Amino acid sequence: MMLFADLDESLANSQRHAKPRAGRVPLRTAERKRIDRELRIAATAFEAHEGMVITDANKVILRVNRAFTETSGYTVEEVVGKTPRFFRSDCHGPEFYEALWRAVEQKGYWRGEMVTRRKNGETYPVWYTMTEVRGNNGIITNYVTTSTDITRQKKAEKEILELVFYDPLTKLGNRRLLMDRLQQAMAATFRDGGHGALFFIDLDNFKTLNDTAGHEVGDMLLLQVADRLAACMRLEDTVARLGGDEFVVILTGLSPQLAEAIHFAKQVGSRILHTLNTPYELGGQAHLSSPSIGVVMFGQENNTVHELLRYADLAMYQAKASGRNGLRFFDPAMQIAIKARADLEASLRIALKRHEFVLHYQPQINAWGQLIGAEALVRWQHPQRGLLPPGDFIPQAEESGLVVPLGLQILEIACTQLEAWSRGRNLGDFILSVNVSARQFHQRDFVEQVLATVVRTRADPRKLKLELTESLLLDNVEETITKMTELRTHGVSFALDDFGIGYSSLSYLKRLPLDQLKIDQSFVRTVLVDGNDAAIARMIVALAQTMGLKVIAEGVETQAQRDFLLDCGCLAYQGYLFGHPMPSGPFEEFLKQVDGVGAR
Repeated sequence: MMLFADLDESLANSQRHAKPRAGRVPLRTAERKRIDRELRIAATAFEAHEGMVITDANKVILRVNRAFTETSGYTVEEVVGKTPRFFRSDCHGPEFYEALWRAVEQKGYWRGEMVTRRKNGETYPVWYTMTEVRGNNGIITNYVTTSTDITRQKKAEKEILELVFYDPLTKLGNRRLLMDRLQQAMAATFRDGGHGALFFIDLDNFKTLNDTAGHEVGDMLLLQVADRLAACMRLEDTVARLGGDEFVVILTGLSPQLAEAIHFAKQVGSRILHTLNTPYELGGQAHLSSPSIGVVMFGQENNTVHELLRYADLAMYQAKASGRNGLRFFDPAMQIAIKARADLEASLRIALKRHEFVLHYQPQINAWGQLIGAEALVRWQHPQRGLLPPGDFIPQAEESGLVVPLGLQILEIACTQLEAWSRGRNLGDFILSVNVSARQFHQRDFVEQVLATVVRTRADPRKLKLELTESLLLDNVEETITKMTELRTHGVSFALDDFGIGYSSLSYLKRLPLDQLKIDQSFVRTVLVDGNDAAIARMIVALAQTMGLKVIAEGVETQAQRDFLLDCGCLAYQGYLFGHPMPSGPFEEFLKQVDGVGAR
């Protein structure tokens, strides 16, 4: 888009070079119409809903539009002639603006979130874009900035995070936040060469208190325990409620020397034991409670978050078995399960070579009862143990890296089946969804692998949907967008699976070329009995509608759940209410029996 000054100059130049005629020297009619049209377009764009500021090469403000004045509260006269420093907030340090201008100098633009200031002193978040404008000689003539007030989006994001990541009773982090923090702590200790400690804390005889005094008194104890645990910790440590009377503490930044790290963890454990043994006042009555604590150290080991929690849990049960009210560190001798894990990995490698993995297909139905697609779900046809669900082997495949060749094998089977179903039949709007792990997606040649599979199997890429998880978005957002965009040009669509349980920023979410959000079954399962989950489901549907995305709910098992989701505006469902995952043969029969393939 040309700036007004550029158009005015173009108009003057056209007048100077127009062919002389008798009397005035008029502008050529076609040229005048072109410039008038461009002026109208520029004026319309300038008065868009986004706030716009135009400066000269010295960053002095020349023009602002109405959206900027309405949002910021400043008048045109108050800002013209000044620089954007005039309405900066104190929320960003000098290094932030240095990085901004460095990006503009290197790439010609910068975009991202920023906190700015209104005339009344109030700060507010904006999605900000700065672009340089150069003349024909390559010299910068102007800078153009656009800003969109994202206060509502940030508020919605905060509400979702509070519902998803925090325990409503104690206000401590819940299991979801704990898993995220523990993953970050493990990565940091591995990177820095230090150690961390994971405490698993269970209150002794808590069930007896609940049964005799009631859940209200039990909740009082949990609240006081939460406060005492938080008071024992440093600011950089994490305290979470895992559920019931189970609490977890993560210590980070401990000494690289294991002996020193263990010594510090013992001191913290002793402090927790002492603090939680101090009498409580519950409804005017004194009460004594004690904890059993299990501790596992972590650092350079190649463990998963689930393994660490299991190790700490084993140590906690050892503390209970030793008489309760004590602390035990995880003993490597407890690792009976480690051999089983190694055996499982070896079996997975053999299974991949023997092609023992099969797919079952779960139908996806719209609000009118029509089949709109299916999700391909992997099963392991184990020669000795029979048909195994994904929970029995996917975590080990993820940890070992075998999920990459497994994912390719799954994609090959799915595309082959999709082509077979399409042969001689019009599938209409039917789309087959295939899950993709973060590790698989971040392979350098992932796009080439998908396209090669589609070509080799002759599957229609427009009927293939890849389901991604929110955890995938945490690493290298730009790379993720590039890969998704390239595959979309070939017809492949994308859904964001398990939406609501991850930790992605809404500002990144709106940039992703997604087609659908998938409400996680953990919300759907209790949507009729848990007000928080019901609120999350409504917000996800509203968010999807606002962003122009389709939405589907998984784990729908009852008509009441389906009716609630329909009332929220969710028009697509997947779950036992409509059909269990089934092998290709029975699903082929299912295809023949349904009324038809409906529009999504």
